[in-house]
Amino acid sequence: MSSRQPLQPDPTAPARRRLSREDRLRQLLEVAWQLVREEGTEALTLGRLAEAAGVTKPVVYDHFVTRPGLLAALYQDFDGRQTALMDAALAASEPTLASRASVIASSYVECVLLQGNEIPGVIAALASSPELEKIKAEYQAIFMEKCRSALAPFAKGAQIGAAGLRAMLGAAEALSHAATTGEITATEAQDELFATIVAMVERSGSSAGLC
Repeated sequence: MSSRQPLQPDPTAPARRRLSREDRLRQLLEVAWQLVREEGTEALTLGRLAEAAGVTKPVVYDHFVTRPGLLAALYQDFDGRQTALMDAALAASEPTLASRASVIASSYVECVLLQGNEIPGVIAALASSPELEKIKAEYQAIFMEKCRSALAPFAKGAQIGAAGLRAMLGAAEALSHAATTGEITATEAQDELFATIVAMVERSGSSAGLC
């Protein structure tokens, strides 16, 4: 395991200003992502994070309390960036099924690729306890509802069911992971997810027409 030490301060440099709580949290999250990327999720502990960030353990414990709290914060950080990316793209998109499906597919895959190989490890770690699994499920439900709302106008008055949305999310996770490992390209992942989303909406609309 790496024993990388924090950088030593330059004695000739001017004193650094004390970070605000928000800035300190941002710094700790960035260092945590770096640790996951370089050493793996299993190596991520509050003590290791304090060492890598060059702060005392109480500072880290004050922000996250426990390792599950740190993992939850990482997932929330990822979800927040993914949500912001998709919201901005949806707001700028054309009011068509193709445009909305393209935004959802590209936003999801792009955000996972920007985070790199570390996000699958964090997502897997969330299954380690019922508390973390609940947090993951809550954010997934918010994402699926956002997709349902964006796609509903193109389902011909039908309700886009939970089963279809769950299948879409499963495809999004699997395709994005395959793209991060190089099994498929980002374009292939986005194209396949786009086709999955369009088919889900069209299937919902066809079912409505049979009623």
